[in-house]
Amino acid sequence: MKKLYEKSEITFAILWIVIYTAGMGTLRSTFGLDSLWQMLGLIVFSAAIFLFVKGNGLMEKYGLAGWAKNSGAMLWFIPLWMISCLNLFSGFGPDYPVPGLIYAAVSMTLVGFAEELLFRGFLFKAMLKDGSVKTAVIVSSVTFGLGHILNLFTGQNLTETLGQVVFAVAVGFVFTLAFYKSGSLLPGILAHSFIDATSVFASDEGSQLMNIILHVVFIVISAAYCIYLAKQVETPANNRVDRQTESASDQWRS
Repeated sequence: MKKLYEKSEITFAILWIVIYTAGMGTLRSTFGLDSLWQMLGLIVFSAAIFLFVKGNGLMEKYGLAGWAKNSGAMLWFIPLWMISCLNLFSGFGPDYPVPGLIYAAVSMTLVGFAEELLFRGFLFKAMLKDGSVKTAVIVSSVTFGLGHILNLFTGQNLTETLGQVVFAVAVGFVFTLAFYKSGSLLPGILAHSFIDATSVFASDEGSQLMNIILHVVFIVISAAYCIYLAKQVETPANNRVDRQTESASDQWRS
């Protein structure tokens, strides 16, 4: 894997994303989200990508070395915490009995970690190195959102899946810009893991109209936060060093 990484970071990122989507999708469709096998698969996968980053001295590059030093400029990530509370508005209604509920909650927490490192870490940083900032942000965010189409293969209906895709694209932009402008992946991991874990406990009995309104509100918050980050926050050093091919006039306030 190290040789592939050194040869092409983009190919490396795409390979890991394919392994993740194929492997975890197969486990989920075969055994269910509440299965021990799904949880173990995510533990192994998450450990593998973390150990690669740790073992090759890439913790700072991928924003895992510590919390953001510019938290004040990032508005202390308050929009992320607001978005992460979305599932709490639906009320409490666990999807599975224990111990499946525990397996599902742990699995979804690990999904947050794995997807942030894959899409905001590997893919975004690879594209940031080889292309423009805007392209890297858009591809990372849209690819992350479109990945939720795979939920169709787990029995989810089309309307709900398309709603998830739109929301995931919007949130993807927030997470990507939060990482780009803070230099830390930890806030995104925390928020993403909380969103996914609380989905296991959220009730499905809430008002559909209220659910739509909440999603629209959070998409508006996401857009406003992205505009603020792009125009007002300086990019930290660990995300500036890879932009060697981009002219200063085309950068986002670096």
